[in-house]
Amino acid sequence: MDKPKQDITDCGCPGKGAGRPKAADIEARTQELLEIAGALFLKNGYTKTSLESIARAAHVAVRTIYVKFGGKEGLLRAVLAAKRDRFFRSQPMDTDTRPFREIVDDFAHQMHELLVSPEAAEMQRVVLAEAPTAPELAEAFWNGGPRQTREMLARFFARPDIRAQMRPDVPLDVLPGFLMSCVGGEQLKSLICRRPKSPDDDPLRELEARLDLFYRSVLIS
Repeated sequence: MDKPKQDITDCGCPGKGAGRPKAADIEARTQELLEIAGALFLKNGYTKTSLESIARAAHVAVRTIYVKFGGKEGLLRAVLAAKRDRFFRSQPMDTDTRPFREIVDDFAHQMHELLVSPEAAEMQRVVLAEAPTAPELAEAFWNGGPRQTREMLARFFARPDIRAQMRPDVPLDVLPGFLMSCVGGEQLKSLICRRPKSPDDDPLRELEARLDLFYRSVLIS
């Protein structure tokens, strides 16, 4: 028998008295819902995954998803944001006081790890395949991940102490996209051509070479 559908603010803990659930319980249930939604999006595709199927698998009410996320598009944005946030383990770039290269190196390696993960690659394939007929999918994907990342990078590069370490002729508005291109490398090719890995493949060595190009392009010698 299926579990009863619960509001996400109900921790569903038997034997406890009535009252407001703990913040940790609410967060745990929210993360469980996001994990289930993400798995279903990957398994069935965005357009073929209904809120009803997500609610049923997560044992919550459809209304709960609407109230908390505003619908399927908002839920996808939350799924992507949650996965992105888990990869950024270091101090926020806005306040990190380490040397320029250390900050960017940490970001680049964490972002590269995210981009090459099977889950992220499959989600990007879903977006590429379904975006022409589901424009809200492309918008949700962009706003839930790439846009936030580029805005974070823009704030970092605009910091006076960071700007002072870069060549004065470097255009700040193109730097986020330039760095992301250096991190991603031949990402589109890998998404389209699912070739088996060669013994000669060394993604980290290739990443370091692209980062070296980035540093030589933007930093004062």
